Amino acid sequence: MTDHKQEQEMEIEALQAILMDDIQEISADECGLKTTFPCFQITVSPKDDDEDEATTVPVRIAIIFAHTEKYPDEPPLLEIKSLRSVGHHDLQKLKKQLEQEAMENLGMAMMYTLVTSAKEWLREHYNESESEEDEDSDADSKDEVIVPHGEAVTVETFVSWRERFEAEQALERARLIPDAALMASKEKRVTGRAWFESGGKGAKPFIETVDQQDEEELDFDDDFDDDDVDEEDMLEHYLSTKT
Repeated sequence: MTDHKQEQEMEIEALQAILMDDIQEISADECGLKTTFPCFQITVSPKDDDEDEATTVPVRIAIIFAHTEKYPDEPPLLEIKSLRSVGHHDLQKLKKQLEQEAMENLGMAMMYTLVTSAKEWLREHYNESESEEDEDSDADSKDEVIVPHGEAVTVETFVSWRERFEAEQALERARLIPDAALMASKEKRVTGRAWFESGGKGAKPFIETVDQQDEEELDFDDDFDDDDVDEEDMLEHYLSTKT
């Protein structure tokens, strides 16, 4: 013959050892169940047992139960109430599921099984919505990420590019000299003897023309100061060529 009272006492001791502060005996007024047996309240949340106590949980419920005279050969008296952010409709759905599981576990102590089932139910129904929000947030963050293009900038690649850049600038400066100016410069070049025989008239001697041209070219080069080229500007230009 089954000793129902002994099994009930052993189950309460096991629940208190496992759940610790999450289970407590409550008064008949708090219980809300029509019974003369002791009432207990178990706090349940989707949080895992090994998570930090400071971890914020989105929902929390209380399973209120009392044994019956022939428990566990008959189901316990159950009531579910919300402690945080669980709607009435969800409470009724969960209660119906737990009552069905209780009928499937008749003959054995079942309260810990029901508590585990409630925890999984909360995790599926409420953590799922949180995961979707996190995914949406991650998707928005990915949209804001600027994806780099081209090869990464290193000291070696920048120095190599700078040498090519300065060579291109020098070539560009050379192209700025008009062809007509070069031809005119050649026409003006005369020897010193020709200039002397002409009585000092006409074009200046070749040596002076060359010196003047060199001076003009020197002045032209002085107009372009390498120091005026900011390395940061060059780097920005370099990066723009890589995108």
